[in-house]
Amino acid sequence: MCGRYAQTLDMRELMEQFEVTGSSPRESLPANWNIAPTNPIYIVRAHSLNHDQNALATVSWGLIGPWLSDVNEAKASQSRAINARSESIHEKPTFRAAFKSSRCLIPAEGYYEWATALGKFSPKQPFYITARNEKLLPIAGIWSSWRAPSGEVIESASIITQEAQGALAEIHNRMPVFMPHERWRSWLDPGNTDIKNLTSLMQVQSPASLVLARPVSSAVNSVANNSQKLTVEIELGEPETLF
Repeated sequence: MCGRYAQTLDMRELMEQFEVTGSSPRESLPANWNIAPTNPIYIVRAHSLNHDQNALATVSWGLIGPWLSDVNEAKASQSRAINARSESIHEKPTFRAAFKSSRCLIPAEGYYEWATALGKFSPKQPFYITARNEKLLPIAGIWSSWRAPSGEVIESASIITQEAQGALAEIHNRMPVFMPHERWRSWLDPGNTDIKNLTSLMQVQSPASLVLARPVSSAVNSVANNSQKLTVEIELGEPETLF
């Protein structure tokens, strides 16, 4: 799964890199090296009026099920829906409507993953994974808009994951779905509702070759820690201290 990630670019930088010419938030989110479930995050989606334009929006991380009616229950459910499996996203009640008509890109400078007992690393050893070309990672996602009985509207999003491949499979059995630039337009187009086509867009040859993973301190385990120090590579086996 993908349970923490980093995104520190300001709104203007993101708009340039993701070719945003449509709407955007009024204010930038603060730099965050340790984004956690339910935190506000940026997404890139098709503009509501002109689908040929990209829009930047701020939403909450963790998709809210469309059938929920209580606002407290809806917010509590978000931590359980931060990731959607690419293999079943078109079938699951929480995700299928959003997958069909409201997809997005989730900008990330890198994400964290914790080693499982399946690989060669010590269980729970955190890794920070970034793009090999040192650019942003455009992660495939879905978003939705949920309205509470009181009229409150909450927009939320989930990261789409797939089975881990290559060296990443030695860390964890899941990884995010990366979306190549040439597929952005088709992916974001809400008029594209063909499940087979959408599924093919999520299939990237050798996705693990696009990224590099480095072991980092267990300080990232605590959401109270939030600085670039979290991404600094450590030597495995050296003593780790929280900062």
